[in-house]
Amino acid sequence: MSNHISDRKYLNAAKGIFSHIAETADANICIRLWDGSYIPLGDNAKEQWSIAIKGPEVLGTILRRPTLENILRQYASGNIDFCGGDLIDFYEMLRSRGSRTKGVSSNQIKKRLKKGYLLRQAIPLLFAKKVDTKLDHQFCGDDIGRSQSARDEKSFIQFHYDLSNEFYDLFLDPEMQYSCGYFTSWQQDLEQAQQNKLDMICRKLCLQPGDRFLDIGCGWGGLLCHAVKNYKVIGHGVTLSQKQHDFALEKIGRLGLEDRITIELRDYRELTGEYDKISSIGMYEHIGIANYSSYFNKLYSLLRDRGMILNHGITRRAKHSKRKFARVTLGRRFILKYIFPGSELDHIGHTLSKIEACGFEVHDVEAWREHYARTTRLWCRRLEANKDKAIELVGEERYRMWIAYLAGVSFAFQDGSLRIFQTVATKHGQKGPSTMPPTREHLYR
Repeated sequence: MSNHISDRKYLNAAKGIFSHIAETADANICIRLWDGSYIPLGDNAKEQWSIAIKGPEVLGTILRRPTLENILRQYASGNIDFCGGDLIDFYEMLRSRGSRTKGVSSNQIKKRLKKGYLLRQAIPLLFAKKVDTKLDHQFCGDDIGRSQSARDEKSFIQFHYDLSNEFYDLFLDPEMQYSCGYFTSWQQDLEQAQQNKLDMICRKLCLQPGDRFLDIGCGWGGLLCHAVKNYKVIGHGVTLSQKQHDFALEKIGRLGLEDRITIELRDYRELTGEYDKISSIGMYEHIGIANYSSYFNKLYSLLRDRGMILNHGITRRAKHSKRKFARVTLGRRFILKYIFPGSELDHIGHTLSKIEACGFEVHDVEAWREHYARTTRLWCRRLEANKDKAIELVGEERYRMWIAYLAGVSFAFQDGSLRIFQTVATKHGQKGPSTMPPTREHLYR
Protein backbone atom coordinates (compact mmCIF):
# COMPACT_ATOMS: atom_id res chain seq x y z
CA MET A 1 0.00 0.00 0.00
CA SER A 2 2.81 2.43 0.93
CA ASN A 3 4.51 1.86 -2.43
CA HIS A 4 1.25 2.61 -4.21
CA ILE A 5 0.82 5.83 -2.24
CA SER A 6 4.42 6.88 -2.93
CA ASP A 7 4.08 6.22 -6.65
CA ARG A 8 0.85 8.23 -6.80
CA LYS A 9 2.63 11.06 -4.98
CA TYR A 10 5.47 10.96 -7.49
CA LEU A 11 3.07 10.91 -10.44
CA ASN A 12 1.08 13.87 -9.08
CA ALA A 13 4.31 15.80 -8.55
CA ALA A 14 5.50 15.08 -12.09
CA LYS A 15 2.16 16.02 -13.61
CA GLY A 16 2.12 19.27 -11.66
CA ILE A 17 5.61 20.20 -12.87
CA PHE A 18 5.03 19.40 -16.53
CA SER A 19 1.53 20.89 -16.63
CA HIS A 20 2.94 24.22 -15.47
CA ILE A 21 5.77 23.99 -18.02
CA ALA A 22 3.14 23.34 -20.70
CA GLU A 23 1.31 26.57 -19.79
CA THR A 24 4.49 28.53 -20.44
CA ALA A 25 6.49 26.62 -23.06
CA ASP A 26 3.75 25.61 -25.53
CA ALA A 27 6.03 22.97 -27.07
CA ASN A 28 4.87 20.48 -29.69
CA ILE A 29 5.87 17.36 -27.75
CA CYS A 30 4.58 15.27 -24.84
CA ILE A 31 6.09 13.78 -21.71
CA ARG A 32 5.41 10.06 -21.24
CA LEU A 33 5.59 9.10 -17.59
CA TRP A 34 6.52 5.70 -16.18
CA ASP A 35 2.86 4.66 -15.80
CA GLY A 36 2.25 5.16 -19.54
CA SER A 37 0.34 8.44 -19.20
CA TYR A 38 1.10 11.40 -21.46
CA ILE A 39 1.34 15.08 -20.57
CA PRO A 40 1.19 17.42 -23.57
CA LEU A 41 3.61 20.35 -23.32
CA GLY A 42 1.55 22.51 -25.66
CA ASP A 43 -1.81 22.93 -27.36
CA ASN A 44 -0.69 21.08 -30.50
CA ALA A 45 1.47 18.41 -28.88
CA LYS A 46 1.10 14.88 -30.23
CA GLU A 47 1.87 11.66 -28.37
CA GLN A 48 3.96 10.52 -31.34
CA TRP A 49 6.63 13.02 -30.24
CA SER A 50 7.43 12.37 -26.62
CA ILE A 51 10.16 12.22 -23.99
CA ALA A 52 9.77 8.95 -22.08
CA ILE A 53 10.86 8.91 -18.41
CA LYS A 54 11.59 5.47 -16.98
CA GLY A 55 10.74 6.15 -13.32
CA PRO A 56 10.43 8.74 -10.54
CA GLU A 57 14.03 8.16 -9.48
CA VAL A 58 15.17 9.33 -12.94
CA LEU A 59 13.21 12.56 -12.70
CA GLY A 60 14.41 13.04 -9.12
CA THR A 61 18.04 12.59 -10.21
CA ILE A 62 17.64 15.22 -12.93
CA LEU A 63 15.89 17.67 -10.60
CA ARG A 64 18.62 17.33 -7.98
CA ARG A 65 21.30 18.03 -10.59
CA PRO A 66 19.73 19.62 -13.69
CA THR A 67 22.89 19.77 -15.82
CA LEU A 68 23.30 18.90 -19.49
CA GLU A 69 25.77 16.14 -18.61
CA ASN A 70 23.32 14.56 -16.16
CA ILE A 71 20.51 14.59 -18.74
CA LEU A 72 22.80 13.06 -21.37
CA ARG A 73 23.93 10.41 -18.90
CA GLN A 74 20.29 9.51 -18.28
CA TYR A 75 19.76 9.25 -22.03
CA ALA A 76 22.89 7.15 -22.55
CA SER A 77 21.76 4.81 -19.74
CA GLY A 78 18.31 4.40 -21.34
CA ASN A 79 16.51 6.09 -18.41
CA ILE A 80 15.02 8.71 -20.70
CA ASP A 81 14.26 8.31 -24.37
CA PHE A 82 13.14 10.46 -27.29
CA CYS A 83 10.29 8.93 -29.28
CA GLY A 84 9.13 9.93 -32.75
CA GLY A 85 11.47 10.10 -35.76
CA ASP A 86 15.23 10.29 -35.41
CA LEU A 87 17.01 12.52 -32.90
CA ILE A 88 17.48 15.31 -35.47
CA ASP A 89 13.73 15.32 -36.22
CA PHE A 90 12.90 15.19 -32.52
CA TYR A 91 15.13 18.12 -31.64
CA GLU A 92 13.63 20.22 -34.43
CA MET A 93 10.17 19.38 -33.11
CA LEU A 94 11.27 20.22 -29.56
CA ARG A 95 12.53 23.63 -30.66
CA SER A 96 9.38 24.47 -32.60
CA ARG A 97 6.80 26.66 -30.84
CA GLY A 98 3.04 26.54 -30.67
CA SER A 99 0.96 29.59 -31.61
CA ARG A 100 0.98 30.93 -28.04
CA THR A 101 4.76 31.36 -27.96
CA LYS A 102 5.66 32.12 -31.58
CA GLY A 103 8.59 34.52 -31.54
CA VAL A 104 9.18 34.12 -27.80
CA SER A 105 12.76 33.33 -26.80
CA SER A 106 13.79 30.46 -24.51
CA ASN A 107 15.01 32.96 -21.90
CA GLN A 108 11.65 34.72 -21.90
CA ILE A 109 9.89 31.38 -21.39
CA LYS A 110 12.18 30.52 -18.46
CA LYS A 111 11.41 33.86 -16.82
CA ARG A 112 7.66 33.16 -17.00
CA LEU A 113 7.97 29.93 -15.01
CA LYS A 114 6.88 30.17 -11.36
CA LYS A 115 10.01 28.90 -9.65
CA GLY A 116 8.43 28.67 -6.19
CA TYR A 117 5.50 26.60 -7.48
CA LEU A 118 7.83 24.25 -9.36
CA LEU A 119 9.99 23.76 -6.26
CA ARG A 120 6.98 22.86 -4.13
CA GLN A 121 5.80 20.37 -6.75
CA ALA A 122 9.29 18.87 -7.00
CA ILE A 123 9.76 18.19 -3.26
CA PRO A 124 8.45 14.56 -3.30
CA LEU A 125 10.66 13.72 -6.30
CA LEU A 126 13.73 15.21 -4.65
CA PHE A 127 13.45 12.44 -2.06
CA ALA A 128 13.05 9.64 -4.59
CA LYS A 129 15.86 7.09 -4.52
CA LYS A 130 18.99 7.88 -6.48
CA VAL A 131 19.69 6.10 -9.75
CA ASP A 132 23.21 5.00 -10.61
CA THR A 133 24.19 6.39 -14.02
CA LYS A 134 27.90 5.70 -14.02
CA LEU A 135 28.82 5.16 -17.65
CA ASP A 136 31.34 2.54 -18.72
CA HIS A 137 32.64 4.55 -21.64
CA GLN A 138 34.50 7.61 -20.39
CA PHE A 139 38.05 8.86 -20.49
CA CYS A 140 39.84 8.11 -17.24
CA GLY A 141 42.45 10.79 -16.84
CA ASP A 142 42.98 14.50 -17.47
CA ASP A 143 40.45 14.88 -20.27
CA ILE A 144 41.10 18.62 -20.60
CA GLY A 145 44.89 18.22 -20.90
CA ARG A 146 45.62 21.00 -18.40
CA SER A 147 49.33 20.18 -18.18
CA GLN A 148 50.74 20.73 -21.65
CA SER A 149 53.93 18.81 -20.91
CA ALA A 150 51.98 15.80 -19.66
CA ARG A 151 49.33 15.66 -22.42
CA ASP A 152 48.91 12.06 -23.54
CA GLU A 153 48.11 12.73 -27.19
CA LYS A 154 48.14 9.06 -28.17
CA SER A 155 45.59 8.13 -25.48
CA PHE A 156 43.38 11.07 -26.48
CA ILE A 157 43.40 10.06 -30.15
CA GLN A 158 42.98 6.33 -29.59
CA PHE A 159 40.06 6.84 -27.18
CA HIS A 160 38.11 8.52 -29.96
CA TYR A 161 39.31 6.91 -33.17
CA ASP A 162 40.00 3.33 -32.13
CA LEU A 163 36.39 2.35 -31.37
CA SER A 164 36.45 0.20 -34.50
CA ASN A 165 36.77 0.87 -38.21
CA GLU A 166 33.49 -1.01 -38.68
CA PHE A 167 31.69 1.49 -36.43
CA TYR A 168 32.86 4.50 -38.44
CA ASP A 169 32.02 2.68 -41.64
CA LEU A 170 28.36 2.70 -40.56
CA PHE A 171 28.02 6.45 -41.13
CA LEU A 172 31.01 7.69 -43.13
CA ASP A 173 31.35 7.68 -46.92
CA PRO A 174 33.35 4.98 -48.76
CA GLU A 175 36.53 7.10 -48.51
CA MET A 176 36.11 7.18 -44.70
CA GLN A 177 36.24 10.98 -44.60
CA TYR A 178 35.68 12.01 -40.99
CA SER A 179 35.69 15.74 -41.68
CA CYS A 180 33.40 18.32 -43.25
CA GLY A 181 32.07 17.62 -46.73
CA TYR A 182 31.76 20.36 -49.37
CA PHE A 183 28.34 20.71 -50.99
CA THR A 184 28.17 22.53 -54.29
CA SER A 185 24.41 21.95 -53.98
CA TRP A 186 22.50 21.28 -50.74
CA GLN A 187 20.78 18.41 -52.52
CA GLN A 188 24.02 16.47 -53.01
CA ASP A 189 24.58 13.27 -51.07
CA LEU A 190 27.40 12.70 -48.61
CA GLU A 191 29.52 10.68 -51.04
CA GLN A 192 29.59 13.48 -53.62
CA ALA A 193 30.23 16.16 -50.98
CA GLN A 194 33.27 14.28 -49.69
CA GLN A 195 34.66 13.86 -53.20
CA ASN A 196 34.14 17.60 -53.69
CA LYS A 197 36.07 18.24 -50.47
CA LEU A 198 39.02 16.07 -51.48
CA ASP A 199 39.30 17.84 -54.82
CA MET A 200 38.92 21.29 -53.24
CA ILE A 201 41.78 20.60 -50.81
CA CYS A 202 44.03 19.42 -53.64
CA ARG A 203 43.19 22.47 -55.77
CA LYS A 204 43.69 24.90 -52.89
CA LEU A 205 47.15 23.40 -52.34
CA CYS A 206 47.87 23.66 -56.07
CA LEU A 207 49.13 20.07 -56.03
CA GLN A 208 51.41 19.25 -58.96
CA PRO A 209 52.91 15.93 -60.16
CA GLY A 210 55.93 15.08 -58.05
CA ASP A 211 55.02 17.34 -55.12
CA ARG A 212 56.10 15.97 -51.75
CA PHE A 213 52.78 16.05 -49.91
CA LEU A 214 52.41 15.55 -46.14
CA ASP A 215 49.03 14.88 -44.50
CA ILE A 216 49.26 15.34 -40.71
CA GLY A 217 46.57 13.36 -38.90
CA CYS A 218 45.88 11.44 -42.11
CA GLY A 219 42.94 9.42 -40.79
CA TRP A 220 42.09 6.40 -42.89
CA GLY A 221 44.23 7.63 -45.81
CA GLY A 222 41.47 8.88 -48.10
CA LEU A 223 43.01 12.26 -48.93
CA LEU A 224 46.46 10.80 -49.57
CA CYS A 225 45.11 8.13 -51.92
CA HIS A 226 42.99 10.70 -53.77
CA ALA A 227 45.91 13.11 -54.14
CA VAL A 228 48.31 10.43 -55.37
CA LYS A 229 45.85 8.90 -57.84
CA ASN A 230 44.52 12.16 -59.28
CA TYR A 231 47.36 14.67 -58.81
CA LYS A 232 50.40 12.35 -59.05
CA VAL A 233 52.07 13.55 -55.86
CA ILE A 234 54.35 11.61 -53.50
CA GLY A 235 52.38 11.23 -50.27
CA HIS A 236 53.27 10.71 -46.63
CA GLY A 237 50.88 10.55 -43.69
CA VAL A 238 51.06 10.25 -39.91
CA THR A 239 48.41 9.26 -37.37
CA LEU A 240 48.34 8.21 -33.72
CA SER A 241 45.40 5.87 -34.24
CA GLN A 242 46.43 2.23 -34.62
CA LYS A 243 43.20 1.26 -36.35
CA GLN A 244 43.41 4.14 -38.83
CA HIS A 245 47.05 3.30 -39.55
CA ASP A 246 46.28 -0.36 -40.24
CA PHE A 247 43.27 0.47 -42.42
CA ALA A 248 45.27 3.01 -44.47
CA LEU A 249 48.11 0.55 -45.04
CA GLU A 250 45.68 -2.10 -46.27
CA LYS A 251 43.98 0.40 -48.59
CA ILE A 252 47.28 1.61 -50.04
CA GLY A 253 48.29 -1.98 -50.76
CA ARG A 254 44.90 -2.79 -52.27
CA LEU A 255 45.19 0.21 -54.63
CA GLY A 256 48.79 -0.61 -55.53
CA LEU A 257 50.13 2.72 -54.26
CA GLU A 258 52.90 1.43 -51.98
CA ASP A 259 55.62 3.06 -54.10
CA ARG A 260 53.98 6.52 -53.81
CA ILE A 261 52.50 6.64 -50.28
CA THR A 262 53.98 5.94 -46.87
CA ILE A 263 52.06 5.94 -43.58
CA GLU A 264 53.49 6.07 -40.07
CA LEU A 265 52.03 5.56 -36.61
CA ARG A 266 53.90 8.57 -35.32
CA ASP A 267 53.58 11.88 -33.49
CA TYR A 268 53.88 14.84 -35.87
CA ARG A 269 56.48 16.37 -33.52
CA GLU A 270 58.91 13.59 -34.45
CA LEU A 271 58.74 14.29 -38.19
CA THR A 272 61.78 15.35 -40.22
CA GLY A 273 62.37 16.10 -43.87
CA GLU A 274 61.09 18.73 -46.28
CA TYR A 275 57.74 18.90 -48.10
CA ASP A 276 56.21 21.05 -50.81
CA LYS A 277 52.63 20.96 -49.51
CA ILE A 278 51.12 20.10 -46.09
CA SER A 279 47.51 19.48 -45.13
CA SER A 280 46.15 19.42 -41.59
CA ILE A 281 42.51 18.31 -41.78
CA GLY A 282 40.63 18.16 -38.48
CA MET A 283 43.94 17.88 -36.63
CA TYR A 284 44.68 21.11 -34.80
CA GLU A 285 41.54 20.79 -32.64
CA HIS A 286 43.40 17.99 -30.83
CA ILE A 287 46.65 19.73 -29.92
CA GLY A 288 45.55 22.41 -27.43
CA ILE A 289 45.63 26.19 -27.95
CA ALA A 290 48.73 26.55 -25.74
CA ASN A 291 50.61 24.35 -28.24
CA TYR A 292 49.77 26.36 -31.37
CA SER A 293 53.13 28.13 -31.58
CA SER A 294 55.08 24.87 -31.43
CA TYR A 295 52.61 23.23 -33.84
CA PHE A 296 52.80 25.88 -36.57
CA ASN A 297 56.53 26.29 -36.03
CA LYS A 298 56.89 22.56 -36.67
CA LEU A 299 54.90 22.84 -39.91
CA TYR A 300 57.09 25.78 -40.90
CA SER A 301 60.23 23.71 -40.33
CA LEU A 302 58.90 20.88 -42.52
CA LEU A 303 57.98 23.09 -45.47
CA ARG A 304 60.19 24.41 -48.24
CA ASP A 305 60.20 28.17 -48.73
CA ARG A 306 57.01 29.22 -50.58
CA GLY A 307 55.51 25.82 -49.83
CA MET A 308 51.83 25.76 -48.89
CA ILE A 309 49.80 24.59 -45.92
CA LEU A 310 46.05 24.09 -45.64
CA ASN A 311 44.69 24.11 -42.10
CA HIS A 312 41.11 22.81 -41.89
CA GLY A 313 39.60 22.97 -38.42
CA ILE A 314 36.62 23.63 -36.17
CA THR A 315 36.51 26.87 -34.19
CA ARG A 316 34.25 28.68 -31.75
CA ARG A 317 32.98 32.24 -31.73
CA ALA A 318 35.28 34.78 -30.10
CA LYS A 319 34.16 36.26 -26.75
CA HIS A 320 34.58 39.70 -25.21
CA SER A 321 37.18 38.43 -22.75
CA LYS A 322 39.81 35.69 -22.67
CA ARG A 323 38.41 34.47 -19.36
CA LYS A 324 34.93 34.01 -20.80
CA PHE A 325 36.32 32.26 -23.87
CA ALA A 326 38.39 29.86 -21.73
CA ARG A 327 35.41 28.75 -19.63
CA VAL A 328 34.61 25.05 -20.02
CA THR A 329 30.94 24.95 -21.05
CA LEU A 330 28.56 22.13 -20.14
CA GLY A 331 28.56 20.89 -23.73
CA ARG A 332 32.34 20.85 -23.92
CA ARG A 333 32.52 19.10 -20.53
CA PHE A 334 30.46 16.21 -21.94
CA ILE A 335 32.52 16.00 -25.15
CA LEU A 336 35.84 15.98 -23.28
CA LYS A 337 34.79 13.22 -20.91
CA TYR A 338 32.91 10.92 -23.28
CA ILE A 339 33.83 11.74 -26.90
CA PHE A 340 36.93 13.86 -27.59
CA PRO A 341 39.33 14.06 -24.61
CA GLY A 342 42.06 16.66 -24.94
CA SER A 343 40.27 18.65 -27.65
CA GLU A 344 40.14 22.45 -27.59
CA LEU A 345 38.61 24.90 -30.05
CA ASP A 346 40.09 28.31 -30.83
CA HIS A 347 38.50 31.32 -32.51
CA ILE A 348 39.69 32.01 -36.04
CA GLY A 349 41.21 35.41 -35.27
CA HIS A 350 43.63 33.98 -32.72
CA THR A 351 44.52 31.05 -35.00
CA LEU A 352 45.39 33.39 -37.88
CA SER A 353 47.57 35.52 -35.63
CA LYS A 354 49.49 32.42 -34.54
CA ILE A 355 49.94 31.26 -38.14
CA GLU A 356 51.34 34.65 -39.15
CA ALA A 357 53.53 34.90 -36.05
CA CYS A 358 55.16 31.61 -37.04
CA GLY A 359 56.30 33.03 -40.39
CA PHE A 360 53.45 32.12 -42.74
CA GLU A 361 51.62 34.44 -45.11
CA VAL A 362 47.85 33.87 -44.99
CA HIS A 363 46.14 33.96 -48.39
CA ASP A 364 42.65 32.49 -48.05
CA VAL A 365 40.22 31.86 -45.21
CA GLU A 366 36.94 30.16 -46.16
CA ALA A 367 34.05 29.41 -43.81
CA TRP A 368 32.33 26.02 -44.19
CA ARG A 369 29.95 26.19 -41.20
CA GLU A 370 26.75 25.25 -43.03
CA HIS A 371 28.57 22.47 -44.87
CA TYR A 372 29.47 20.84 -41.55
CA ALA A 373 25.93 21.29 -40.22
CA ARG A 374 24.72 19.20 -43.15
CA THR A 375 27.60 16.71 -42.98
CA THR A 376 27.01 15.91 -39.29
CA ARG A 377 23.25 15.74 -39.86
CA LEU A 378 23.77 13.10 -42.55
CA TRP A 379 26.22 11.21 -40.31
CA CYS A 380 23.71 11.18 -37.46
CA ARG A 381 20.92 9.87 -39.64
CA ARG A 382 23.11 7.22 -41.24
CA LEU A 383 24.23 6.00 -37.81
CA GLU A 384 20.64 5.85 -36.57
CA ALA A 385 19.69 3.87 -39.68
CA ASN A 386 22.34 1.33 -38.63
CA LYS A 387 21.35 1.30 -34.96
CA ASP A 388 21.32 -2.48 -34.45
CA LYS A 389 24.74 -2.99 -36.01
CA ALA A 390 26.19 -0.03 -34.10
CA ILE A 391 24.95 -1.43 -30.78
CA GLU A 392 26.41 -4.81 -31.69
CA LEU A 393 29.80 -3.16 -32.30
CA VAL A 394 30.09 -0.63 -29.44
CA GLY A 395 27.14 -1.24 -27.10
CA GLU A 396 23.93 0.74 -26.59
CA GLU A 397 25.44 3.23 -24.13
CA ARG A 398 28.17 4.33 -26.50
CA TYR A 399 25.79 4.32 -29.48
CA ARG A 400 23.42 6.67 -27.64
CA MET A 401 26.26 9.02 -26.70
CA TRP A 402 27.39 9.23 -30.31
CA ILE A 403 23.89 9.91 -31.59
CA ALA A 404 23.47 12.69 -29.03
CA TYR A 405 26.93 14.04 -29.92
CA LEU A 406 26.37 14.11 -33.68
CA ALA A 407 22.90 15.64 -33.37
CA GLY A 408 24.11 18.28 -30.92
CA VAL A 409 27.11 19.20 -33.06
CA SER A 410 24.92 19.48 -36.16
CA PHE A 411 22.66 22.02 -34.46
CA ALA A 412 25.66 23.88 -33.01
CA PHE A 413 26.98 24.38 -36.56
CA GLN A 414 23.53 25.22 -37.84
CA ASP A 415 22.97 27.87 -35.17
CA GLY A 416 26.50 29.27 -35.33
CA SER A 417 28.05 28.50 -31.95
CA LEU A 418 30.51 26.25 -33.82
CA ARG A 419 32.38 27.37 -36.94
CA ILE A 420 34.83 25.74 -39.32
CA PHE A 421 37.42 27.33 -41.60
CA GLN A 422 39.91 26.32 -44.25
CA THR A 423 43.01 28.51 -44.14
CA VAL A 424 45.63 28.51 -46.91
CA ALA A 425 49.07 29.98 -46.20
CA THR A 426 52.56 29.90 -47.65
CA LYS A 427 55.95 29.80 -45.96
CA HIS A 428 57.38 33.30 -46.29
CA GLY A 429 61.02 32.60 -45.54
CA GLN A 430 62.49 35.32 -47.78
CA LYS A 431 61.18 38.58 -49.17
CA GLY A 432 59.47 38.59 -52.52
CA PRO A 433 56.39 37.21 -54.34
CA SER A 434 54.37 34.41 -52.74
CA THR A 435 54.18 32.44 -56.04
CA MET A 436 50.41 32.05 -55.51
CA PRO A 437 48.18 32.23 -58.63
CA PRO A 438 46.90 35.77 -59.35
CA THR A 439 43.24 34.67 -59.02
CA ARG A 440 41.28 31.78 -57.47
CA GLU A 441 39.86 30.63 -60.82
CA HIS A 442 41.66 27.30 -60.44
CA LEU A 443 39.47 26.41 -57.42
CA TYR A 444 36.26 26.28 -59.45
CA ARG A 445 37.31 24.98 -62.84
